[in-house]
Amino acid sequence: MDDAYSLAKAYFDLGEYRRCAHALREANAPLQTFLREYATFLAGEKSKGQASAVGGGDVDGGAGAVDSSQTPSIGARKQAPEPNAGTNAELESLSEWLRAQDYSGAKDGFLTYLHGIVCRESGQPTQAKDLLAEACRKYPLNWSAWQALIPMLTSEEEEQALDLPREHWVYRWFIGVFQLEMQKNKESLDTFVSLGKEFPQSKLLLGHMAEAHYNLREFDEAQEIYKDIRDLDPYRIDGMDNYSNVLYVKESFAELSHLAHHLVATDKYTPETCCVVGNYYSLKSMHAKAVVYFKRALKLNPRYLSAWTLMGHEYVEMKNPAAAIDAYRHAVDINPRDYRAWYGLGQTYEILQMPYYALYYYQQAVKLRPSDPRMWCAMGQCYESDQLRLFQSAIRCYQRAVANNEREGIALSKLATLHREKNEKAAAHYYLLNLKRLDAEVLDADSNEKIEALEFLSQFYKKERRLEEAEAACVRLLDAPGPAKHAAKALLREIHSMLSST
Repeated sequence: MDDAYSLAKAYFDLGEYRRCAHALREANAPLQTFLREYATFLAGEKSKGQASAVGGGDVDGGAGAVDSSQTPSIGARKQAPEPNAGTNAELESLSEWLRAQDYSGAKDGFLTYLHGIVCRESGQPTQAKDLLAEACRKYPLNWSAWQALIPMLTSEEEEQALDLPREHWVYRWFIGVFQLEMQKNKESLDTFVSLGKEFPQSKLLLGHMAEAHYNLREFDEAQEIYKDIRDLDPYRIDGMDNYSNVLYVKESFAELSHLAHHLVATDKYTPETCCVVGNYYSLKSMHAKAVVYFKRALKLNPRYLSAWTLMGHEYVEMKNPAAAIDAYRHAVDINPRDYRAWYGLGQTYEILQMPYYALYYYQQAVKLRPSDPRMWCAMGQCYESDQLRLFQSAIRCYQRAVANNEREGIALSKLATLHREKNEKAAAHYYLLNLKRLDAEVLDADSNEKIEALEFLSQFYKKERRLEEAEAACVRLLDAPGPAKHAAKALLREIHSMLSST
């Protein structure tokens, strides 16, 4: 390996891409040629990002105090501009040079990979996918080519249509990550469990398994895996932002605080560290401070998806819907499969009492997470709004939520209420299911939901002349406070009178 390459590689590692390309201007060997052209591409990307920041496209565009010139017009568009607006000035010359290599037959797997990402950035997705698949065939161990391909695929059928080296072991890693991206979490987990037999100490594999458990809302399992990762690699930063999400959902203040302090001591200037600290402040309800750290993460990596989505959540808490919408739209522009951002957009427009927009965004979230009951409940509430009043559609949504094991009882309660308002017997079915759920949770006997269910069921059973069941419901209401107890006593007298007359 010659001195010119060593010098160029040092420039590359320092992010001085144009100096790297210049140092290899006379190079002809495949490795040096790829490094020169790839450095040229990255130099263009760097210039594009800097020009965008100077032109006002930086992450401060969604700040808490946004003037009218910076605030997005709420409801005026469904697509936001790219976070790094503008064009890589090197794309055209690179594309011409790479096409010339096709004719000479000199394009190896790495130059094919570069050609693929150049086509992707030039707005040629079909050609980009074919080239990236070719790069995977030519050199299957180039994981960057597989990674570049994943966000471009919209379905399993599209993946199957590509000519990929399916016999190579790297393909199994690819398919596991692709399944994770497509929210096929159980299938992804099975894939990584199988791979774990061959790579038992792989922290990357364990991280993917933890992410799958998190997506399945199996937070305890995810936390245990992240603990194992930290035991194996205590100074690891990669994936710790996902770990902080698990701790956030579990409201584990102490563990999240310890993780944040540890990462700051390890390397405070990484997007992951800033994201973890942002989550810590968010859990303490210090939303403005959380936004500061999410912005820091985006300064370090403007395409850091988690920071855009989490910053949107913070702006919702701060009652700044315009900034929240801007953040969420950046997230879906970076990754249209980020269901959390679509869901956040739906929530924000619902807060703004714009149900038609909210419904559109909830529908996008449901397409990505059809087995997530939260998405169906959100859609149902949207259909129930005063502007829409599409109660039958709301009922269908809540039924889908129940079918997908909605645990919080929102769907059952809503179904009971909607059927009761329509004077339909199905209300009793859903009140009974919700009562069983509440009993299983061992809630207080005087909880409002229990009282409502028992009051309805006691009247319903009496009307249907199922007097023993009506009596049992009334007896349970005798422990309730206030008017419910007195009404139950009166109803019991009626039931006893009916029983004695039969």
